[in-house]
Amino acid sequence: MGAGDPRAGVRHVRRGTDLPVLLPAADRLAERVRREREVGAPIPQLRARHGVWLVGILVLSAGVAQAQTGAATESVLAILLKWTPLLFQGFIFNLAISFLAMAGGTAVGTALGLWQISLLPPVRAGSWLVTQFFRNAPWLVLLFFCMFLMPFQIKIFGLVIPLPDWVKATFGLALPVMANVSELVRGAIQSIPSGQWESAESLAFNRRQTLWMIILPQCVKRMLPPWMNLYAILTMATVLASVVGVSEVMTLTGRVLSAEGGRTDLLVPFYSYILLWFFLYCYPIALLTVRLERRFAVKS
Repeated sequence: MGAGDPRAGVRHVRRGTDLPVLLPAADRLAERVRREREVGAPIPQLRARHGVWLVGILVLSAGVAQAQTGAATESVLAILLKWTPLLFQGFIFNLAISFLAMAGGTAVGTALGLWQISLLPPVRAGSWLVTQFFRNAPWLVLLFFCMFLMPFQIKIFGLVIPLPDWVKATFGLALPVMANVSELVRGAIQSIPSGQWESAESLAFNRRQTLWMIILPQCVKRMLPPWMNLYAILTMATVLASVVGVSEVMTLTGRVLSAEGGRTDLLVPFYSYILLWFFLYCYPIALLTVRLERRFAVKS
């Protein structure tokens, strides 16, 4: 092929442009996979357009339901507003379950993550086994396990403490949170350069002092974004409690639909209405998570 052949220039352009076009997408996919492995579950990718779609579905389904029933009946919007106070109480109950499950799971998971880097092999192996078991177990299975195998009450020094369904559900949801937080802590500690440990050792710090004064403070910014992602996942997973009879927002929605005569035309408006609430709560968390990830990004 001669130097003046125009095909040489075309081939050169293709070689120079194809690879850079593919690399950004590949990098984004690799980063997403890495973050999902840290969290242990798919990360919800919430966008503002999702909220717009939910509002559109709500308005469209309400219009269709109203057209089916006619103008003589109560409007769908009036029905939604009538039951909003009761449904909002159930939604607050969902948030309370998510707070308690996240707090308990974070506390126990932090200790479990520290045990995973213990110098004692039995402690390290045992904590790893517990973490992997609860991390890979289905959330709904753990929920059923706690609901049906935990007692209705426990007696401590003659004091009877009842265990209502919502407490069991909170405990069941805290188990996978515990395991995922354990992995977050372990991964964050092991991501700290070994030079930090060596420098602390040269300054006569013992292992406990090195962990609490040097290593863990640096881990907080690495753990915070995936921890917030995990909380968003947990919040949306609290609706699983409706399967075992806890009176949260999904359970109350079913009761409201029954009180309205089992009208099937109200299914989509009501459930899209509840879904919009979860979006409005989780979307700011997603925005803050992205902002923190950019701010605390670890430069390689």
